[in-house]
Amino acid sequence: MGRYDGPLLKMDECETILLDAQLEAVIDSHAFRAVLGNGHRFTAYIEARNWEKERPENGSFVKVEMSPYDMNVGRIII
Repeated sequence: MGRYDGPLLKMDECETILLDAQLEAVIDSHAFRAVLGNGHRFTAYIEARNWEKERPENGSFVKVEMSPYDMNVGRIII
């Protein structure tokens, strides 16, 4: 087989999806169980730099940033 000399394909660092979700349960002090409007459940985390800010409560609606490659984990945007 020949060697591929074409350009290397890199994942764009901006490839994220911003969605609305509702928090169902607290897993840890920085992790929540969340559900999207279509019923998909996943784990949502608060970023370390936002730990000091006001934490969302159960039942609240939040914006979540997710990767299209792993829809089981999301980051809460505060």
